[in-house]
Amino acid sequence: MPAPPAKLFITGASSGIGQALADYYAAQGAQLGLCARRSEPLLQLAARWPGQVHCYPLDVTDAAALRAAGENFMADLGVPDIVIANAGISMGTLSEHAEDLEAIRRIMDTNFFGMAASFSPFIGPMRRAGRGRLVGIASVAGIRGLPGSEAYSASKAAVIAYLESLRVELRASGVKVVTLSPGYISTPMTAVNPFPMPFLMSAEAAAPRFARAIAKGCSHVVVPWQMGVVAGLLRLLPNAVYDRLMVAAPRKPRPAAAE
Repeated sequence: MPAPPAKLFITGASSGIGQALADYYAAQGAQLGLCARRSEPLLQLAARWPGQVHCYPLDVTDAAALRAAGENFMADLGVPDIVIANAGISMGTLSEHAEDLEAIRRIMDTNFFGMAASFSPFIGPMRRAGRGRLVGIASVAGIRGLPGSEAYSASKAAVIAYLESLRVELRASGVKVVTLSPGYISTPMTAVNPFPMPFLMSAEAAAPRFARAIAKGCSHVVVPWQMGVVAGLLRLLPNAVYDRLMVAAPRKPRPAAAE
């Protein structure tokens, strides 16, 4: 008897990694609950995969809306096999500029709080079912702080630590927690970077690699692997050496500076 189709709930599904993962899993016959702030790309995905997509236009900083979406999804399809908290934003920020403080708050709310809010409706039901995957999209930027990206690096470092805590908490439950740390993936988020991006990979090429790591229940995977090597080396560098190397590194633009 063939296995039933997988059931996934994905945030940040309107573009980039989230959209690529939605397409990848839909092509395998999965049933999908897709969240994003913009409804039109979600409707386009629903049209591309008729009968497989449930759309939830929402902002992941709205915990009540996420809980309602999660409960609706489970009422229709049951407990998901995989929940992917992918929604995230990035921009250059510098704390010395008062006008950047609101951007710093928004990045932390979306990237960190939004991940916790995305998982919250599902942890209890998945724990009771004794199965499933909770997948968080982190970043190599969370491994060491990048100059000019104070908020983004801090949010992804928080995500990595949060996922590690959750992984240990759920270790005996049958629910696996998977941390995925992309390097440079070609998405609207990286399109604004005015500097060369080593080992740049398309979201479509990255999606099956992420899916393999999710299927295996890997604790933490960097994609592409070359960035994993770079990140590992950077993590080992003494602070004094790291600081000298990174002081002249290129910065992501600050939106406030472009206005």
